Amino acid sequence: MTQAALILFIKNLTPGKVKTRIAATAGDDMALKIYQTLLAHTRDVALDVAACRYVFYSHFIEKNDGWPEAAFIKKKQSGADIGERMAHAIGAVLLAHSKAVLAGGDIPGLRPEIIEQAFEYLTSHDFVIGPASDGGYYLIGMKEPQPSIFHGIAWSTDKVFAQTVAAIEKLGKTFATLPTLPDVDYEDDWREHGWEL
Repeated sequence: MTQAALILFIKNLTPGKVKTRIAATAGDDMALKIYQTLLAHTRDVALDVAACRYVFYSHFIEKNDGWPEAAFIKKKQSGADIGERMAHAIGAVLLAHSKAVLAGGDIPGLRPEIIEQAFEYLTSHDFVIGPASDGGYYLIGMKEPQPSIFHGIAWSTDKVFAQTVAAIEKLGKTFATLPTLPDVDYEDDWREHGWEL
């Protein structure tokens, strides 16, 4: 087994397909710009983390984009829903790595120290999870594939974090929790962060 792996899940940059709840009030172009800004932040954070870095695209692998191939292994997500896609990515990556941490590509509060703490927690816990303020989570990590924790989850609801914790506890596994971070799903969320485009 080689070093720990950081997996980033991102959507391809297609107008009208990213940050759709922001687009509903701010328009597709603004939603795309916001998403691009968040991705650039995530990329910079990832580059400061000592790990093997993977970026999993939603629909197709993009060449010559903002994710340099010298620093990121590029893959395509596979599965019917977000749970299946995460389970597949983590399972594939853990074939070559002893720890895997998966994070979303659009979390403005994500910092290298949080990801490093996630890897550290995995030395003494089976799972690590970073709760989002909307009831979901922005990060999940583990040392061995556990696809069952992605089953029966009401994705895109405020129950995701609680249901995932319950699934981990049902397995009798240990988990550590990272700081809660806000998500950016609506135009007001973006304004609250005071970020510039």
